Amino acid sequence: MKILLLKFRNIGDVLLITPLISNLKLFYPDAQIDVALNSGTQDMVRLNPNISKVLVFERAQIKSQNVISKIWSECNFFYSFRKKKYELVINLTEGDRAGFISLLTNAKIRLGYLSSNWLLRSAYTQFLPKQDFRHTIETNLDPLKVLKIPIKSKKVDIFWKDSDDQTIDKELSNIDEFIHIHPVSRWLFKCIEDQTMAKIIDFCEYELRIRVVLTADSNIYEIGKIESILNYCSSNPLNLSGKLTIKQTAALNKRAKLFIGVDTAIMHISASNDTPVFAFFGPSGADHWGPWDNSFMASSYSKRNGLQSMGMHRVFSENRLCQPCGKDGCDGTKISDCLMSMDLDLIKNEIIQMMAH
Repeated sequence: MKILLLKFRNIGDVLLITPLISNLKLFYPDAQIDVALNSGTQDMVRLNPNISKVLVFERAQIKSQNVISKIWSECNFFYSFRKKKYELVINLTEGDRAGFISLLTNAKIRLGYLSSNWLLRSAYTQFLPKQDFRHTIETNLDPLKVLKIPIKSKKVDIFWKDSDDQTIDKELSNIDEFIHIHPVSRWLFKCIEDQTMAKIIDFCEYELRIRVVLTADSNIYEIGKIESILNYCSSNPLNLSGKLTIKQTAALNKRAKLFIGVDTAIMHISASNDTPVFAFFGPSGADHWGPWDNSFMASSYSKRNGLQSMGMHRVFSENRLCQPCGKDGCDGTKISDCLMSMDLDLIKNEIIQMMAH
């Protein structure tokens, strides 16, 4: 059996397809499972023993080309799938790119979402249901239900090399226990106020007497955000921002007593590591994106907002009627008001409870 999965989305989205991959491999143990995704997201599935090939769409590179070169590159990428002779194709996104690839494979079974594009009316042999108010993990497992394949596990997996652990050994040579804080998302409208995050860091360092290790991506926006937070801190957390790859960040996170952060890929990595997550949510909803407890077979995020939990993980959100709005900040400002005035005492109490467990 030759299987192709298509997921042209962001880093965290790609990580959350791993339960589907493991269940497919359990049902088809001899299958070749290939995954096609956007460049920059491949570390979420590389080294996964259930995957045969990772096929990368160089989106940024192709986008920078002139019109003719861009069309030529995209067509070459599309048609490269036709000769691979896949028997089952699953498109986990609603975009046209993956729809055309599905159609061109001419696989006997092709699953995907009903498209409004009339050119893609025959792209799929069977359709997947809409997400509605369900967790993304559940949505990613819909193909199994359509194919009548049993769901044995909903565990999210990430893998890294021994060399990544060795890098973390050196960085943590003088630290035994720590809280991992990743306060920044590539979407800055998901971030809480810098002063509030600084007070949380100081609380962990001074009152809980446990070291804080900070991480962030190396891009100028995230580093700038970290510098702003540190300017408000009176403590001196270990700052590894911009110094680690995402695999090394995963290896670091595995050793943490607790993860504190916002709705971002690192939050999902922490949950996959079974490291307890305390996450701040504003414009995004926990019902879709809350940190998933690997020991659960059903989501316990039953509300649209407010404080919620799933096993070892907790989501901290206000109870505003406008949440979750899915917008990039209030009135296009790139700042979410619901993340700017959080109750610090309530936050501290939740952290204390989580550390006690």
